[in-house]
Formats: sequence, C-alpha cells, structure tokens
Amino acid sequence: MASHIVGYPRMGPKRELKFALESFWDGKSSAEDLQKVSADLRESIWKQMADAGIKYIPSNTFSYYDQVLDTTAMLGAVPPRYGWNGGEIGFDVYFSMARGNASVPAMEMTKWFDTNYHYIVPELGPDVNFSYASHKAVTEYKEAKALGVDTVPVLVGPVSYLLLSKPAKGVEKTFSLLSLLGKILPIYKEVISDLKKAGASWIQFDEPTLVMDLESHKLQAFTEAYSELESTLSGLNVLIETYFADIPADQYKTLTSLKGVTAFGFDLVRGTKTIDLIKGDFPEGKYLFAGVVDGRNIWANDLAASLSTLEALEGVVGKDKLVVSTSCSLLHTAVDLVNETKLDKEIKSWLAFAAQKVVEVNALAKALAGQKDEEFFSANAAAQASRKSSPRVNNEAVQKAAAALKGSDHRRATNVSARLDAQQKKLNLPILPTTTIGSFPQTMELRKVRREYKAKKVSEDDYVKAIKEEISKVVKLQEEFDIDVLVHGEPERNDMVEYFGEQLSGFAFSANGWVQSYGSRCVKPPIIYGDVSRPKSMTVFWSALAQSMTSRPMKGMLTGPVTILNWSFVRNDQPRFETCYQIALAIKDEVEDLEKNGITVIQIDEAALREGLPLRKSEQAFYLDWAVHSFRITNCGVQDTTQIHTHMCYSNFNDIIHSIIDMDADVITIENSRSDEKLLSVFREGVKYGAGIGPGVYDIHSPRIPSTEEIADRINKMLAVLETNILWVNPDCGLKTRKYSEVKPALKNMVDAAKLLRTQLASAK
Repeated sequence: MASHIVGYPRMGPKRELKFALESFWDGKSSAEDLQKVSADLRESIWKQMADAGIKYIPSNTFSYYDQVLDTTAMLGAVPPRYGWNGGEIGFDVYFSMARGNASVPAMEMTKWFDTNYHYIVPELGPDVNFSYASHKAVTEYKEAKALGVDTVPVLVGPVSYLLLSKPAKGVEKTFSLLSLLGKILPIYKEVISDLKKAGASWIQFDEPTLVMDLESHKLQAFTEAYSELESTLSGLNVLIETYFADIPADQYKTLTSLKGVTAFGFDLVRGTKTIDLIKGDFPEGKYLFAGVVDGRNIWANDLAASLSTLEALEGVVGKDKLVVSTSCSLLHTAVDLVNETKLDKEIKSWLAFAAQKVVEVNALAKALAGQKDEEFFSANAAAQASRKSSPRVNNEAVQKAAAALKGSDHRRATNVSARLDAQQKKLNLPILPTTTIGSFPQTMELRKVRREYKAKKVSEDDYVKAIKEEISKVVKLQEEFDIDVLVHGEPERNDMVEYFGEQLSGFAFSANGWVQSYGSRCVKPPIIYGDVSRPKSMTVFWSALAQSMTSRPMKGMLTGPVTILNWSFVRNDQPRFETCYQIALAIKDEVEDLEKNGITVIQIDEAALREGLPLRKSEQAFYLDWAVHSFRITNCGVQDTTQIHTHMCYSNFNDIIHSIIDMDADVITIENSRSDEKLLSVFREGVKYGAGIGPGVYDIHSPRIPSTEEIADRINKMLAVLETNILWVNPDCGLKTRKYSEVKPALKNMVDAAKLLRTQLASAK
C-alpha cells in the first residue's frame, strides 16, 4: 500500500510556530525556545503521518519562514548587504533576509505561483559565491530517523529555484539565471551525498515550474540538471514533484525522460488533462505519484470518484508502481478539523483539513490494495450527496440574478478624465493628495474588545462605544498629520475578507482554519459553500459615523468580489466565475448604500486580482475578463462625482496592466514598495494611464521608518514617469500589523514629503 504526502503545514494546529516566531523576534524568548517548539511540531507531524499509515512521509518541508529562503541558505546565496561571512547560516542572517533589520531592507517577497503563499525571491548574479551553508535538510532527516520515522527529504529543485529567482540589484536585467546551474549543482550534490550517507533511500525534488509555459532553453535546463546529478543520485529513488496545473505535453515528455529519475508526481485535481498524457505514454517501470487529494481546498475528497481515477491509472502503470498522493503540499490548506467545535455538523461533514486529507490518502491506498474501509467510504458518499442536495447551498433568486448579468459589460457612463474633473470640483484636493490604504494598527485592547463582544462578554452598547472612540482617535490623528482623504481605520474588522463573509449568506467560518501567508503571518479563509447574497448593509453604519466626525472626505472601505473569492476556500461544485458574479452583486448593493449615505470616496480593494491569474497564458484572458467584469459590476451604478478607489497588492503588474486600466477605477493604489522599479517600468514603457495612481511610497511589511527625504526621493522617481496631477501619496498597504510607534513617524514623514514636493513643484512653475 503506497501513500505519500507532498508537504504539510508548518504553523501547527493552533499556530504554535507563529507565536514562537513572534516571541523570538520580540526578544521575549530564546533561539532554544523557538527550536524546541519547532522540533515538537515536526515530531507530531511525522508521527501523525506514520500512525495514519503513510509510506512516503516528507521531511524538510518544515520552515522557519519559507522553503525558497531555506534553499537560498542551503546554497549560501546571501546578498552581500546582510554582512554574512560564511559558516553555517543562523537565525540572525536568515531572519534579516526575510524581514530586513535596522540597517538594511528585506529581500523581495512574491506570490508562490497562483496561491496565497509568498516566498522570498532569491537575488542572484554572476558573482554569487555559492557554498553549502545550511545543513537543514540532512539535520531534519536525521531528526526524524532518530524518532523511528524514515522520511523522504524534500528539496526545491535546482531549475525551479533559478527560475523563481531574480537578478540582484546592479545585475543586468537580461542576465540568464539558468547560467548559474553549473554553480549550484555542486552544492546540490553535496546535499544529496549527505542525505545518502544519513541513510535516505528516497529524495523528492519539487519542480513546479514544469507546469508553466516554458521556452525550449528552459526545458533543456531540466534535462541538463538531472543528467549532471545522475551519478550522485544513483542508489536513491528520485521523485520529481509537479503541482498547481496540468503539465503541458512538451514538459511531460522532458520530465518523463529525465535521467536517473524513478518517480513522477502530478496534480490530478487542477491537472485533469495530465491523466490523458499518462494514459497515452508512461515510462515503463517508473512510479506514478497520483495527486488525487486536493491540497488547496478544504472539501472532503469524493473518494468513489478518486478511486475510479486511480483504478484506471493502475491499469496503465501497474499495481506496484502507483502511489496515492496529495495534489500539492498541504501547506495551502487548514491544519485539522478536530479543532473546529463551532462548525455545524452538516457543513463539517463536507470538509477535510490537512490531517483529514492524510487519512483520505491512506484510505484510498488501502482501497486500491483491496482493503477498502466500507464504513469510511459510505459515510463519505453520504456527505457528498447531502452537499449536492442541501437547500443551504442553492438559492434560486441569486442564481437568476447572476445569470442575468451576462448581457452587459457594466461600464460607468462617462470616461475617467471627465469623472476625475467632476470629483475634483467636489473634493477639492491638493496635488499629490495623501491617503492611507484603510487599516490602522490593531492594538491589544482593540482585539480584546472585539473578542469579548464576540464571546458576548461585553454589551453591544459598550462595543459600539469602544469602536467609536477608536475611530475618533484615528480620525484626529489623520487630521493632525494633515492627511487629505481619511479612513476610519477598520477597528471593527478582524480581516478584510472574513468581515464581509460573516455578513453574507453562503459563507461559513472556521475557528482554527489558519493558512500561512508569509513568515508568521496566517490568514483564515472563509468557506464559501453556497449561493452568496447580502441580507443587509455591512459597513454603512461605521462609514457614516466616521464621516460625521470630519469635514474631510472619508473613504468607504470594501473588499472586492475577486479578492473575496481568491482569499476564500471556494465551492468546487460550480465554476469560480459564477461564485464571483454572485459576490459582485452583493458588493454592488453595498456601494450604492454607501453613496446614498453621503460617502463620496469608496475604495473597493482588489488586492488579490492577480493572484487568481491562471499559470498558463492560454487560460489568462478568460479569467481576467470575468474578474475585471466582476469589479465593474460593483460600481457601475454610482454618480460621476463618487470617486472609486481600488487597492492591489504584490503584483507583477506589467503583464496585466491593460486589464487594470479596464477595471476603470478612478484611483488605484498599489503595493509595490519592495519592487518599485518593476512597477514604474510599465509606465516608462509608454503605457498611457489616465486615472489616479498611488504607488506605495514605503513598505509597511517592515518595521523600518523611512525618512522624509527617502520618501520624497521615491515620489520624485514616480514623478519622472507619471503626471503630477494623477499621482497620489500613500503607504503601500494597510497599517493593521504595525505598531503606532512605527506608524506615527512614518505617516508624518510621508505627509511632510508630499508637502515638500508640492512646494518644490509650485516654485518650479
């Protein structure tokens, strides 16, 4: 019976790692304390898989921050600014690369393929001296072995590592990262030799870039890399794992003919087309690791359907060569359903978190081996049937309204420049207007009030009073700094998606369904299980209250439909766009209610628009079309004088700039401060953008406080490519995770920088 798990969440069932990391970073606990929590987590994960009967258990998928950063450490590819002088890389250098320190900024962070996870982007160039500088992979293998668990060590494959990197500052943009292959492979060989010596019999290389559109020279690199590693790998079983999409035919051919590779892993949830390639031609005597259990969602597997897929594949590859696996690492799903005491029974029966998925994988492997657990399978079939027929899932009125959207493309009546003129007459803003993205720091007291209100320990009146005081404080603070367009600070909100989901029908919420986003930061995605509608207004009370406290414009603050979709666990029983249109209609009602209540600036965040972009070019236009359409649906009904803002995060905008223009927002603010240059190059290359734009002038993900000069310098760089009259000045994201001691000086410096430049521009005139 062969079963395998690609990778497992690191944070722990109750976010133990998060709290240990933050305590260590705050100087409240020692490195030993952090290592102890981590070792306990690893042990419990390995034991859990071993007890469940999993044969191929991964090691080295644990990380203190990110697996790509771990690989950078393994290769000794530390950028010179961190002052590393060789030797084994410790927490000091490691966390400086991840988070920056008092004197130097962090490395860039970007999306891991099309997930909500972020990895730390390696900065490489011709002068990097690679050396074997982190022995984590072999240490963790030995640690598991000492506990009596023989694991499969997992490494980010050498080719994917290079393709996920970027040229360091000062290195030609055209530098070929793959030219470094010959320099990193010797380190990989040392690692492999160490693992062999330690007793490993299998090794897993994650090469997810194989599912991307790849030019032939990139594909060639895979052949070269594994030929070069072949002799070092001899005596080991080698698994190459791919995930997140089906694998194109050329890539499949290259992959399955690689030298020295024993086994191939495929995502058969998002990559159903791969099944045809396998049936057409699978190399004799090789293992197929069939990813039939979804690593990216929380729905219970349809075991009967998976079993029939597996039986068909067994006919192709042979009984002893088929291994049941997850579609990708379980890093992207919640940890354990056992900790969900509040979810109602019916919905709970439809779900499986990481721990349950491990059990599903094993149940499928047993069934294939002729030891089917009939009781487990029939309970699963009953849950699948109840989900299909449940009246909680189906709402006919919503389905009709969404179907009716297909006829129009929902554009505002006038073009953006005419609207901006009408808005300026009403708002009367200075040039380089300042604003913030929405949230202000969430203090311990604030979180406590929200928690106690939820637990019914404080009355609604007391809760409203506390939130009102917080809003008033945030409004005064912004007026004091002389910010032009204010926000209410979102003190009543736990999360930009959950807050809305809790007020929409068709959503359910977990208590501990946390998923790692980056480092210690976790998100708790809502579960969209049914048709979505808005029973009553969601934000009008707080926004109108905040507007009544000031004569300056107060932004209404909403999360857009595409972001709600992309940051939730989405039902898998209808196309994603159907669900998105339903959410768009709910947000449209809210936008129009805000406008009726005197809110003249409304921000509809689409932080995650690009995140849902399919990995392959051929599928992108369709996605962008319905995603952008969904955004326009939300605000096509407002007056010209109502200014619609949107905010977007960590994005390589360059390839979707035309879709962003097509969203037709009046002002767009962008989180770009870790990748300034990339963003501005779009405009330098002559893309005409007529709407307002606020590229973030400082990075809120770092505790660093930028000086007025630094911010002014940044704004000047932006003015070199953007018109003065469309540029806005703002931080690059919400301030929720920062402390007031960081936010106050940073905002003061930001406004001072804008004023300094206004003065300079006026005198230049």
